[in-house]
Amino acid sequence: MAAIVSFSITAEAKPARCFTTDDGYYPCNYNALDGEGSFRVSAPGYPTITLEIDQPGFAFGYARLGGRNRSLPGQYVRSRDDGACWNNPQTNTKLCAW
Repeated sequence: MAAIVSFSITAEAKPARCFTTDDGYYPCNYNALDGEGSFRVSAPGYPTITLEIDQPGFAFGYARLGGRNRSLPGQYVRSRDDGACWNNPQTNTKLCAW
């Protein structure tokens, strides 16, 4: 029974530093969602952003705005220069979490 309970507990968020093209740099919480690399970043006063890995090096995202999740357009590609960053070539936006 203890094993079942331990699997139902979500991973704790870790303090991080985030960057988005729209918001610049800000302190945030980073929460790994699975073993594939999907993650969520959140901070008071900023949208909660989730990137879900579609295949290695590629992800799709959504942002929680106004109490609703909204799909982010385009596909995110992991940066070759900094593995903590994801770029969206269709919208020319970037998301990083260190």
